[in-house]
Amino acid sequence: MKADKIHELAKRILEEIGGSENVANSTHCATRLRLVLKEEDDAMVEKVKQIPGVIDVVRKGGQFQIVIGNTVDKVYGQFEEMTDKSNDARHSEETSQEGNVFTRIIATMSAVFAPFVYVLAAAGMIQGSLIILSQFWPNIVETGTYQVFDVMSWAPFVFLPIFIAITASKHFKTNTYTAVFANAALVAPGFTELAQRAGAGEAITFLGSPLSETVYTSTVIPALLLVWLLRYLERFFERMLPDAVTRLFTPLFSVIIAVPLTILVIGPISSAGANVVATGYTALSESFPALAGIIIGGLWQIFVLMGIHWGITPVILANHEQYGMDTFQAYQTIAVIAQVGAALAVFLKAKKQDVRSVSLSATITGIFGITEPAIYGVNLRYKKPFVIGIISGAVGALVASFFGVYSYVYTGLPGPLTVINNYSPENPGSFWGVLTGAAIAIVLPVILVQIFGYGEDAVETTGVEETDTRDAKASQEVELAEQPHVTVYPPLQGTIVPMDEVPDPVFSSGAMGKGIAIEPTEGRVVAPFNGEVTLVAETKHAIGLTSDEGVEVLIHVGLETVELNGKPFTVHVKAGEKVSKGELLLEVDLDQLKAANYQTITPVVVTNTHELREVAATESLEDEYALLVKI
Repeated sequence: MKADKIHELAKRILEEIGGSENVANSTHCATRLRLVLKEEDDAMVEKVKQIPGVIDVVRKGGQFQIVIGNTVDKVYGQFEEMTDKSNDARHSEETSQEGNVFTRIIATMSAVFAPFVYVLAAAGMIQGSLIILSQFWPNIVETGTYQVFDVMSWAPFVFLPIFIAITASKHFKTNTYTAVFANAALVAPGFTELAQRAGAGEAITFLGSPLSETVYTSTVIPALLLVWLLRYLERFFERMLPDAVTRLFTPLFSVIIAVPLTILVIGPISSAGANVVATGYTALSESFPALAGIIIGGLWQIFVLMGIHWGITPVILANHEQYGMDTFQAYQTIAVIAQVGAALAVFLKAKKQDVRSVSLSATITGIFGITEPAIYGVNLRYKKPFVIGIISGAVGALVASFFGVYSYVYTGLPGPLTVINNYSPENPGSFWGVLTGAAIAIVLPVILVQIFGYGEDAVETTGVEETDTRDAKASQEVELAEQPHVTVYPPLQGTIVPMDEVPDPVFSSGAMGKGIAIEPTEGRVVAPFNGEVTLVAETKHAIGLTSDEGVEVLIHVGLETVELNGKPFTVHVKAGEKVSKGELLLEVDLDQLKAANYQTITPVVVTNTHELREVAATESLEDEYALLVKI
């Protein structure tokens, strides 16, 4: 796109969205101009869609996303000049302003808990292992070895506010060490002892007020709100104090205000609020256990897809703190196992080797409570298994509810291996209830998929029609291969997914161009042909290339991964650099993406499809799946 057209495009966009005064924030990813607008409506969307050069408009997560394509960085540069605003100054406010209150709370929970959820899961597995050992070897609880491992298993939960201080400080953009200092004061053994003495009736005053009996070990909300408060205190003192003393006195004044305020006001109120919610859920599960089981067992994975599942973590932790047990995770475990059972069902039903391979891998991973491969790589891909998993989870949890089930150990990653966490010598029926529900969650999907299929059975079992279709397709591929063409090879190892199944309308609609998508099994992205790197996104999540013959390709690693600001990515090339087929372009830590709840599916798009004669996928050329582009 020529410079004058880029300028005109940026100008038209700014006009149609109401001018610079309506722009609260602007940024961009590899293909989209991402705006946070003060006011927006459906009419604005339609007007912007009509602008020449705009591919589509998406409203998502509080953002007004304008899909432009590979020239978005140039359009963004012109747009920023026209708005005459500093993006850096606005970006610091984006986290707190984007979306409604509910969206911001969920985003905060996700950002805070995702980085260390595996630590909590590891600690939970240690606790589960100790429970198993103590059943077969009762005297082991008296040994020093058992006691040391028991202390280890509880450490992340006891000092949970410190973990929260680290991650929340990054989310709220405040000093990490100050946040750790403040939250460490709350969980210090000396303070815990004082609060316990106050709870026992001893008259202890703090700044003229009676000391609350609130203990902050294993708490979530007080620690989170303390770090949020530090954000504003630090900014205030950094503005007010002279430069010569700000580095010393900013943390000093911030802590001596934030910690007492938390102890006297924030902590008691927030802890009481979390306990009220936990008590309310407990009352529901006690009064109507079947209803609680159906809701959690059936809808939990939908909560996960919506990204609101982190909001329940404080409730679960409050239940464990207040009662030493929790029913939510008992039902949650069954919901997770049901999705693993659905992936297993696909493995048993499928005939295609690639489907069997992916579903088996997803099943094995799901055993350890990691269900993203099962959900995104198998169940949602074919849709029917996901629905069957929801039904099976609800049925399994319903049956389990009749046994009076409880989780007695917090489980970071519920799954088959954490069923033992529902055992208690005082309530052995809990274990058998969850085990029964888990068995249903595994077996029922297998039965239902055998009966109703998983969404591709017709393709696999149509006999002569299938053969004819394959032959026709193969003939078409050979015809295309014999004409002048460019082969675009898969840039990642993984499972090929049709572009129309990508859960992002910008890609699935073909608006960006034709192509394929890949559910990667490893994080190495290599060049799909010989050519030149034309784009490396600032956030490192996307790379654009042009082949020697002029085919333009965009590799977009994951969905919405621009929000990670490049953290899981390592780029090995730069724009303007010549590359050869198979040369390493970038590396991505897929585990980090999954832990942060981002989809890893990677669209590979021929962005200048409209300039080419034909773009077609093939899996017969040299027995390798690829895109053949007729030029």
